[in-house]
Amino acid sequence: MKLSSVFGGLFLLLALYCGVDPLKHSAISDFPDFEAHKIDMPHWSLVPPDRDNQNLLQKSEIKFLNQVQGPESVAFDPQGRGPYAGVADGRVLFWNGEAWTDFAYTSPHRSEICDPKPSPMSYLKNEHICGRPLGLRFDKKTGDLYIADAYFGLLKVGPEGGLATPLTTEAQGEPLGFTNDLDVDEQGNVYFTDSSTKYQRRNFLQLVFSADDSGRVLKYNPTTKETTVLERNLQFPNGLSLSRDGSFFVFCEGAKGRLLKFWLKGEKAGTSEVFAVLPGFPDNVRTNDKGEFWVAIHCRRSMYTYFCALFPRIRKFILKLPISAKIQFLLHIGGWPHGIIVKYSPEGKLLQILEDSTGKVVKAISEVEEKDGKLWMGSVLMPFIAVYNIA
Repeated sequence: MKLSSVFGGLFLLLALYCGVDPLKHSAISDFPDFEAHKIDMPHWSLVPPDRDNQNLLQKSEIKFLNQVQGPESVAFDPQGRGPYAGVADGRVLFWNGEAWTDFAYTSPHRSEICDPKPSPMSYLKNEHICGRPLGLRFDKKTGDLYIADAYFGLLKVGPEGGLATPLTTEAQGEPLGFTNDLDVDEQGNVYFTDSSTKYQRRNFLQLVFSADDSGRVLKYNPTTKETTVLERNLQFPNGLSLSRDGSFFVFCEGAKGRLLKFWLKGEKAGTSEVFAVLPGFPDNVRTNDKGEFWVAIHCRRSMYTYFCALFPRIRKFILKLPISAKIQFLLHIGGWPHGIIVKYSPEGKLLQILEDSTGKVVKAISEVEEKDGKLWMGSVLMPFIAVYNIA
């Protein structure tokens, strides 16, 4: 028998296995309607080649280890107190200078199933019951805290904390599926992202693998209490942050690895354009006092992810192999969790890049908040907050 015939037969058996998935060991075995979408990735020539060869983020201080589980977003109130952090068990915690205390929560259905567990991922099964606060923003005028909860939509809680009040759970007749991040303008309008109407956050790995294009950017008007869709058909929209002058906001489109600018004022109001192509796949973005934008990057782009993005049928074939979702995710991020943050000017020019390419100290960064010469870095997957001194 010819060697080519043997390989041909083995390939047919592999194709048959992937088509049937008899052992249900694949990353998408529980998702019979899974569809892999093509991602029109920015060309490699547009990706910034810059690297932090000194791995400066390895000089970060790890704070509150195992005291906060999965602090996706880090915020400080109008008086500068904090940080506040939304954690994996559904609470928003407040650091009072000596200890973490409960400040707010998003779910009215909390019970013992929301009690502390050993890791952020341990809560995934019950997130839809306990709540999962992601983006946090304070209204500088009122002191109210706005919360984007992945399951309970857009909420608000007063300066005294407690159970947050839902503001909206749908937009133009379609329910929110994965509320993710937000920002608030001077008039109290809230701009926020809905990462997917098909996949909930507890299935975020499948959303990453699929590149589902049902994501939206929305606006909540506190006067009319109406929620309108500003942008739709997005592939994993995530972080969002207003410019310092309020003329536009930028938001991350995770699957494509880029920042988009949405104009709120001027001749281009109501339109969007590419603001920056990123070196990897982003999470949140935050504006500093100079009007610059810090972007948290979950992982660098690789040739593997670029190839899989352009060829969804091959991506789906790989996902149907008897390889766990965790291993598939590690392939997606280059083999190991690592940390990258980048800073852009208000015009979209890359100003600085900091990283820990080996994940020795900092990894899986979700957000960067600059305050008093320090960068506070949250992580949806890690049990700590990292702080880097830039003063």
